[in-house]
Amino acid sequence: MGGISIWQLLIIAIIVVLLFGTKKLRGIGGDLGSAVKGFKKAMADDEPSRDADFDQKKLADQGTTAQDATKQKEKDQA
Repeated sequence: MGGISIWQLLIIAIIVVLLFGTKKLRGIGGDLGSAVKGFKKAMADDEPSRDADFDQKKLADQGTTAQDATKQKEKDQA
């Protein structure tokens, strides 16, 4: 009654293919697949990434503020 039947989905698919063409849809599918592969690879990467959160948590545990840490880093680099 209120749902979409298989026939309605088939008609929509045919209209989409007619509008965009199979070559364009194939290209979009390939791009989407590459993006998903890249995302999965980035998530599975074993190297820990340096992030602002790591420093902030470390500083919070030590009882220092972010400004103190920034001043210390500038002093160390100079």
